Amino acid sequence: MSRDKVMLLIDADNVSADVIEQAVAKLVADHGALHVRRAYCTAESAVKHQPLFKRLGIRPMVNLAAGKNSTDIALAVDAIDLAMSERPGVMVIASSDSDFAPLVARLREKGCRVLGIGQEGKTGDETQGVYDDYTVLAHRKARAAGSARPAAKASAPAKDAAKAPAKKAATRRKAAPPPPAPALPEKAQAILHALPALVRGETVELRVAAERLRDAGLLSRSGSSTKLFGQFPDLFELQPPRQPNHVKALPAARG
Repeated sequence: MSRDKVMLLIDADNVSADVIEQAVAKLVADHGALHVRRAYCTAESAVKHQPLFKRLGIRPMVNLAAGKNSTDIALAVDAIDLAMSERPGVMVIASSDSDFAPLVARLREKGCRVLGIGQEGKTGDETQGVYDDYTVLAHRKARAAGSARPAAKASAPAKDAAKAPAKKAATRRKAAPPPPAPALPEKAQAILHALPALVRGETVELRVAAERLRDAGLLSRSGSSTKLFGQFPDLFELQPPRQPNHVKALPAARG
């Protein structure tokens, strides 16, 4: 275990809460301590992940500025400031975004060993090669809320039918609860997380959707958002069908 000061800066709008929890546990196990724990996110994400941040001792750095990459810029500014003022031995950036490559190079010049942690399925090889070491963590799906209730036991037949009352009240069987709705594919969940307007039932321009998906690491710079949404025809509707320029989430996606 290292005695160097270890700092973790999290792009909380880019990796899942489960990956954040795994990252903290891994770093504490590897280094014995994790001195700075900061998560850079929007106000909505800070509220959503508040229980997680409290439990893990993570300080949320809420970004209220509008505009593309504003959260990434806030993380980069703090990283340089901490590298110069605190002189950490190890700086860890939890993000699957390849845009942090210039920051990684600058931190290394300041004497930091720069590690990266990303989410499986969202991290490309070009991202991993920039860091001194990079760990990809798999997002673990949530466990089922609970098992189905056991069926009620059937009543035993009457021992003596002759002694039974002339009239019996008819008993109604309780209807079995409907089966739980199937879980959405992980990629579809990530799309909805990156585009909360779809969950609210709003229609989103494809141009805007593509920017948000690229920021979240779900779409490459040259990737097509229409092809990505087209993978889930039961969850997303492209409008108009011939030359789509908007997307809307179907009821199955909104729950």
